[in-house]
Amino acid sequence: MNTNTETLILDYIDYLVVARRVSRATIDVYSHEAVNYLEYLRKISKDVKSSSTDDVLAFLTSHEGQQLHKRTISKKISASRSFHRYLIEMNVRKDDPLESIDVPTIEQTYFKSVSYDDIEAIFAAIDTTEGDLLKIRDRCLFELIYSCGLRVSELISLKVTDYNRRERVLTVIGKGNMQRTLFVGDIAHEMLGHYRDEIRPRLLGSNRGEPALFVGRRGKALTRQLVHKRFKYYCALAGVNATVHTLRHSFASHLLRGGADLRSVQKLLGHKDIKTTQIYIHSETEDKYQRYRTYHPDGESDKV
Repeated sequence: MNTNTETLILDYIDYLVVARRVSRATIDVYSHEAVNYLEYLRKISKDVKSSSTDDVLAFLTSHEGQQLHKRTISKKISASRSFHRYLIEMNVRKDDPLESIDVPTIEQTYFKSVSYDDIEAIFAAIDTTEGDLLKIRDRCLFELIYSCGLRVSELISLKVTDYNRRERVLTVIGKGNMQRTLFVGDIAHEMLGHYRDEIRPRLLGSNRGEPALFVGRRGKALTRQLVHKRFKYYCALAGVNATVHTLRHSFASHLLRGGADLRSVQKLLGHKDIKTTQIYIHSETEDKYQRYRTYHPDGESDKV
């Protein structure tokens, strides 16, 4: 990138942080798309001040013949709209070339959860009996995700000071910089106490100044990629098809099955719009319907 492009991107990132207050993950995606867009315009000898709708469409579809999923295209359009909104607010350009571009219709998807037995199987696959520091850490952090319904981004952002041990309360900063207070269950509380007192200090080594709650073997904060990789490994051992985010979905689904009201689950998950939380209701309804069709004498198994 040339100097002007670098400055524009850095200013755009500041805008996302200060004005839009979006999550770190969203900033990474949006800024990456903006860099690719500017590079594309440079290659076709166009300027960001005067690029047309056709230029934007050409960029969005310029992926060497790869078939993009509708959801991917939708995200790319959202990122491009955000960048052009910024350009307009900064008086870099006067119009929005995406104004006439529609976001593709995406079929409703349901959140995937797993059973209590599957959760137990995954946790049982994390063998802590031999005192492996990383496995004890993993057992603790995955239990915490399930106990509190955390996103991975929220987990790796946790600091030691975010957990009030006496009150058993966890303070989490979620999407849109929204703060919420979560209560930690008995098992997670016990594991977290052991991890903080016995395991974390040994992982830190000489890196005593690290504020992150969960750290790796070199005493540094964990990455999203590492957390996903470790969970995938344990799922393979347990023979369960799941992702780390499945723990969050299962947290919500199991609360609803236990009789929790939708508004409370919304607050615990940190959903801004209750419509997002309502998807769990649809997921539970579909799950019950499929069980009815499979096991009830008047039903029939769903082979579609």
